[in-house]
Amino acid sequence: MKLYLSTGARLLALVAVGATVAACGLPRSGPNKREIYAGSVLKQGDAFVVAVNDRVTRATAVVPALGFGSAFTGAGIMGSDTIAAGDTLSLQVIENVRDEPLLSATGSRVAVLEEVQVDGQGYIFVPYAGRIKAAGQTPEGLRQAITRKLDTQTPDPQVTVNRVAGNGATVTVSGGVGGQGVYPIERPTRTLTAMIAAAGGVAIEPAVALVRVTRGARTGQVWLQDLYDNPSLDIPLRPGDRIVVEEDRRAFVALGATGAQTRVPFDTQTLSAIEAIATVGGLSTNLADPTGVFVFRNEPAEIANNVLGRNDLRGDQRMVYVLDLTQPMGMFHARDFVIRDGDTVYVTEAPFVQWQKTLGAITGSATTADSLASLGSGS
Repeated sequence: MKLYLSTGARLLALVAVGATVAACGLPRSGPNKREIYAGSVLKQGDAFVVAVNDRVTRATAVVPALGFGSAFTGAGIMGSDTIAAGDTLSLQVIENVRDEPLLSATGSRVAVLEEVQVDGQGYIFVPYAGRIKAAGQTPEGLRQAITRKLDTQTPDPQVTVNRVAGNGATVTVSGGVGGQGVYPIERPTRTLTAMIAAAGGVAIEPAVALVRVTRGARTGQVWLQDLYDNPSLDIPLRPGDRIVVEEDRRAFVALGATGAQTRVPFDTQTLSAIEAIATVGGLSTNLADPTGVFVFRNEPAEIANNVLGRNDLRGDQRMVYVLDLTQPMGMFHARDFVIRDGDTVYVTEAPFVQWQKTLGAITGSATTADSLASLGSGS
């Protein structure tokens, strides 16, 4: 009778634990290969599952198009002494008369007009000369214009004009630089790289630094490294330009049987699949299936059509790219396949891992049943 109760208790325990395992399922990091393939369009799913080969790597090797348009590159170097609206000028007029001079006090031939502001329309006002267009002129050109205006009222006036950089000849520099602020465009700082240097240089990692310039309604941006490597990108600046240095915000997500499951920012301009896997510690040697490395992505229709050899797709398409690192060319394909912003890199677990978990659950169930049976026999 005692043996019968022990066996009955063991069976009841096994049934209970087995039912629990069946109801809850075994723990795992995500879908397996079979489940991913089951979601393909070929099996009435909503994603295209594509094995990566040389053609696919070429079709998907798209990187962000950065650069400056002709509105920036064709502007030409601005003269360092060009007067702009908002500038402040200092004028000095020497008259050739001592008695009853036009601008200065009696007995003095020198009249100094400090802080003459160039208005929003580009004009200044000079007593007895009237309103004169200053913006767009050099100090020498403005000097001659003032001289012509005054010459009819005072004999042979000697005029000097000094320009002081003001609000009209400045740019704003912000973001990841040593010193954010408003900087004047002067002779040493008429180009983009020179102005960044004047602002204290870049204060973030240069490899992932982007430089964005906004001029009116137009905006262009380049990689900092490309700016230094390609002199043609070192554009001339214009008053009112807004320069922002910022860190690259692109990132991908790593999931599954990898060294870490996390959101990973890009640390280089381009990132391959093999580099992405290495960034998170590589494949987990105890869990990963090297034949099941997947990249999930919403692909633009143009690229999706090219990858699939079609021309009828419209709008973004859900694509699942498959990498098999056990194939002779698998590593090369992973090295050449470009990871893009927003990608999800997922590594499936090896089939034997589920067997191990199943065996562990069964072993644990048997142990539990024995314990329950022991309790039953001891009562």
